[in-house]
Amino acid sequence: MKYISTRGKAPALNFEDVLLTGLAPDGGLYVPESLPKYSKAQIASWASLSYTDLAFQIIQPFIGGCIPDDDLKAIIDDTYVDFRHPAIAPLVQLDRNEWVLELFQGPTLAFKDFALQMLGRLLDYVLERRQQKVVIMGATSGDTGSAAIQGCKRCSNIDIFILHPYQRVSEVQRRQMTTVVGDNIHNIAVRGHFDHCQAMVKASFADQSFLPEGRQLVAVNSINWARIMAQIVYYFYAAYAVGAPDRSVSFSVPTGNFGDIYAGYLAKCMGLPIEQLVVATNQNDILHRFISGNKFEKHELQHTLSPSMDIVVSSNFERMLFDCYDRDGAAIDDLMTKMNTETVSIPDAAFAKVRGLFDSYGVNDEETVAMIASVYENNEYLLDPHSAIGVKAARECRRDTATPMITLATAHPAKFPEAVMKAGYPTAPALPHHMSDLFDLDERYEVVDNKLEDVHAMIAANIRA
Repeated sequence: MKYISTRGKAPALNFEDVLLTGLAPDGGLYVPESLPKYSKAQIASWASLSYTDLAFQIIQPFIGGCIPDDDLKAIIDDTYVDFRHPAIAPLVQLDRNEWVLELFQGPTLAFKDFALQMLGRLLDYVLERRQQKVVIMGATSGDTGSAAIQGCKRCSNIDIFILHPYQRVSEVQRRQMTTVVGDNIHNIAVRGHFDHCQAMVKASFADQSFLPEGRQLVAVNSINWARIMAQIVYYFYAAYAVGAPDRSVSFSVPTGNFGDIYAGYLAKCMGLPIEQLVVATNQNDILHRFISGNKFEKHELQHTLSPSMDIVVSSNFERMLFDCYDRDGAAIDDLMTKMNTETVSIPDAAFAKVRGLFDSYGVNDEETVAMIASVYENNEYLLDPHSAIGVKAARECRRDTATPMITLATAHPAKFPEAVMKAGYPTAPALPHHMSDLFDLDERYEVVDNKLEDVHAMIAANIRA
């Protein structure tokens, strides 16, 4: 399988090169040249597979022979050994045909583990085979950083630099990153917000001259195709649990950077019978405003009780727009340039495709807290604020109650005690036992100004691998 850039000016690459490239040299994002598509019978034949066996079936075509099947199966099997639940991604029922998919059973208590624990193992395998050393540079609004560090910390061929917005992630999220010991692990707190961190990462991929000779950047953000690929799996897995493919299913996805719901869109394109895909946003609702009104307009970032979604610009939206523009790279190049500087509406034909694919809803902090309280009162089930936004959006956008609606529960409530206690929960939710000493561990991180040259200087001075 080959991968092409959404902006049409970069050479096509195989999976291994895409894994190590991240952002395309023309500024676009890599997508498969074509998607594997499956019949209802083929999809039905996988219904009884374990999570790891299903993951192999779905992921193997995207690898395109770059990794032998036996080695790929071993990587996938190893990825999920540290997940705390034997089902890997268990479903919990809230009401008739209403479910939450617990994607926080991994080692860092967030859905990012599904992709980043695999990404770390893929990088370890490829870099060791190639005897190559690289630098990981990533931006996090809270969960990506800890999952990336956990997934990549053991690789001797990687130096890891994770940028997070200073004092704008939860304490648990910060400590999950800053208490991990390793000479190759570096946490950088940027005086700014997530979009500043994300912009630095993109600018750094465009010009890597600050790195020592022979080194290159590798992405762990969802601009890396391998992240998206791994997330497709749990859409199939959850759908089987409620009757697919004989029954259609709907999903509500809390999303800031559009990567998680983009994976759901790909699952639908591959043949999974998905009735609805609901984009659930917080007050930073650029996606909801665009999907509901065809106006892409940046607003000032608001700091909310759901900080992992405090994002103004959603990187992966470009991948979806590429398809809505019939894969016209030149048109996407022009569109993304305009979106960076002005308010944009897209042509009616492209917008009709967006509206045909997605529903959306924006949820404020008061509504988030109320939903946490309501679900706890009715179900004695505690949602984190991001998952609560997903449940609220699902209930507001749902077209019928006959189709199962699954909300992706993206994080453990213990990561966000402020929101949970505002909802009336009496204490900060307890961390799982494997993290019970988190608040006793020493932290290591550097605080820097929102200046790209300062970040580059710090990275260049600390490369060790």
